[in-house]
Amino acid sequence: MARHYSTRDFFRHMPNALLARYFAGRAVFGEFDFVAMSETRHDELFAAWLALPEGQRNTMDAEFRDIFEMSCEKGCRAILDEATWHLDQDADRNATIAFTEKLAALVNHFERAMVTHLDYNLYWRGATHFYHADTLSHWRKRKNLPHNAAQVDTASIQALANRIRTYFHHTEGRGNNCVVEPFRRGDLDYFFAYPEDYSQQSPEWVNGQFGIRPHNPAFEVIFVYSQSEGSLDLNYRGSYKAIEPLQAMFAETILQLPELPPDPKDSRVYDLGP
Repeated sequence: MARHYSTRDFFRHMPNALLARYFAGRAVFGEFDFVAMSETRHDELFAAWLALPEGQRNTMDAEFRDIFEMSCEKGCRAILDEATWHLDQDADRNATIAFTEKLAALVNHFERAMVTHLDYNLYWRGATHFYHADTLSHWRKRKNLPHNAAQVDTASIQALANRIRTYFHHTEGRGNNCVVEPFRRGDLDYFFAYPEDYSQQSPEWVNGQFGIRPHNPAFEVIFVYSQSEGSLDLNYRGSYKAIEPLQAMFAETILQLPELPPDPKDSRVYDLGP
């Protein structure tokens, strides 16, 4: 079941000491005595929050929403996966164990998410990407790929971004720009691609003024490659006819294959009789 976010509830779930550290880092609410404030009633803090300038409040509220989303078991797992990769690069097994034990010792997932955001922000972006991918459905799997190592050098990543941009620009008239971000999670390689979508207009409130404002959103293509299995999972919420071209782009740019290998269907005959 989806959890409902509100700023007031976020304050109630988060320990005062961590709220104090967060706001101190943004030079607001320095006059508050967070030690004396109730852990369950934040009326005074919430009233002061509403009095902040809209732009300042919106920036922090966006961060609170991300922290709230990560304050669950899946979010914690994503944090640990991203932290493990970074710590493994330093070949420091003790540091990995120490980080895991530190998170485990905290009271709940709200604390774990906020501590990671404040003290280990290097892990935050990758962890939020992994958590987002874990919440998606309608993945398409391609098997029977050779077990080539994924190429994550700058040239290969840029080549994939260019292929995606060109494809959508020529077939759908969108995709003017594209960026691809690679991440490693255990023995899986994740690639998050963000092509530019069609321009949109949406009703918005900015500094107390209501209006219809144009913007250029991005849409999302996610590749998850398993070298050990020789398989590629693809998440793309668009036309089905784009699935195989996207798989081919990945195979040719990231796996350095001359073309996408065939995907043989299961032709076995099963006896369904009782």
